Amino acid sequence: MFGLASYTVEQRTKDIGVRKVLDAGVFNIWRLLTKDFVTLLQNYPYHTPITGWIFATAGLGAIALTLLTVSFQSIKAALTNPIDSLRTE
Repeated sequence: MFGLASYTVEQRTKDIGVRKVLDAGVFNIWRLLTKDFVTLLQNYPYHTPITGWIFATAGLGAIALTLLTVSFQSIKAALTNPIDSLRTE
């Protein structure tokens, strides 16, 4: 998960830089990057008909782990200088 989040942030460096120049906050950039990962978990193609607290706990744990992992990369990217990211492209 960490590698995928790092790769996503690296691929969207220019996009993040432009958004920061246009005055996007850390929360907006974080939301932009985490939205993709959370929707991946919600649209998983294999579902089980059995419901219960175990599945809810596992789902919430997976989402929490995803948000924690992606948040680290998102906030790190949001706090970097946009000039550096735009200059390298």
